[in-house]
Amino acid sequence: MDTETLLKEVKYNEQGLVPVIAQDHETNEVLMMAWMNEESLRLTLKTRKLTYYSRSRQKLWVKGETSGHFQELVSLSVDCDGDTLLAKVIQSGAACHTGNRTCFFRTYCP
Repeated sequence: MDTETLLKEVKYNEQGLVPVIAQDHETNEVLMMAWMNEESLRLTLKTRKLTYYSRSRQKLWVKGETSGHFQELVSLSVDCDGDTLLAKVIQSGAACHTGNRTCFFRTYCP
């Protein structure tokens, strides 16, 4: 699927955002969830580095720009409804701001 076709498939919420799940491309481990707008999605596809939209800072951010823990895009899928993206990535270092590999490190129902 080319970029323009993908962009037409994506359904953004009322804030112009779509949730993105980042998943390790080799292990399938879910690393994190963040948000993208159309601009961050375009930049991600162009640079192959995951670029998200920060709702708290109201701006774009490249994952790893401060930590050095970048995410390199391997593939991007859109779900059947078009309202969620799945990014398969090569994760450099920790995905979570806490220093954990994944943001989903607290398991309550093993």
